[in-house]
Amino acid sequence: MDLHISHADRVVDATSGITKGEIAAFYAQVADAMLPHLKGRPVSLVRAPEGVGGELFFQKHAHQAELDGVALLDPALDPEHDPLLQIDRAQGLLSAAQMNVIEFHTWNALSRSIGKPDRIGFDLDPGEGVCWERVQEAAHLVQVLLNELGLPAFLKTSGGKGLHVVVPLKRQLGWDDVKDFSKAAVQHLAATIPERFVARSGPRNRVGKIFVDYLRNGFGATTVSAWSARARPGLGVSVPLAWDELPDLQGSGQWNVRNIGERLAVGNRPWADYEKSRTALGAAIRHLGPARP
Repeated sequence: MDLHISHADRVVDATSGITKGEIAAFYAQVADAMLPHLKGRPVSLVRAPEGVGGELFFQKHAHQAELDGVALLDPALDPEHDPLLQIDRAQGLLSAAQMNVIEFHTWNALSRSIGKPDRIGFDLDPGEGVCWERVQEAAHLVQVLLNELGLPAFLKTSGGKGLHVVVPLKRQLGWDDVKDFSKAAVQHLAATIPERFVARSGPRNRVGKIFVDYLRNGFGATTVSAWSARARPGLGVSVPLAWDELPDLQGSGQWNVRNIGERLAVGNRPWADYEKSRTALGAAIRHLGPARP
């Protein structure tokens, strides 16, 4: 993995002093852990040419191959757009870092089976005034609901303010069915525990509450990949967790570009059972019922 990083000493995050060169070195460091979460999936790139705090550019498509290691997919996968992107090699991470990419987001489906999602993601997004302990509690409550529905639940930090709960699926249902189920689950949480959860997005709706974002389960929606940095002050990193680590977690940005080495010794082990936990969704859909309009 050789690539010259131009302007490597340019400070990307004024809060931490982290430079563009440090971000490239970070992606070289985490590549082995990160690539299993990227391979075979459409990926979107978040560029920050002015650094954290500047304007961000979200790139899902490209009309020509401009980054070594970043492949263009068949345009038929997302009609009426330029080709989607995919990164299967570490070189793609470094090429993207050279072009001021900080975040990598992935679809909930593989490119080869793009019509049938292979996971559901629940993004716990705390509103103004929600303390970290409430976010921890909310993740546990989502886990309890999923377990009651017979679904496995895997946890990771978002690298920002919240937490992500992921359900690995067998590739059986289409996008609408999966999204409708995730919406019904969030509506159930909001109806059952209204003092904690809200089922409507928007800052005003979630003051003092947590919006569990189910909208990321639709066609074309993406969620930040495990081991991706975030374009936020401090450059936190999204990291897979074991559920028994949740009580002692200090915050979603506990690991960042500079201290990630201490977490790489753990790597993806908390998700060791992820692939063999894939499940069908039919029974859970029948149990929970349809989402409300």
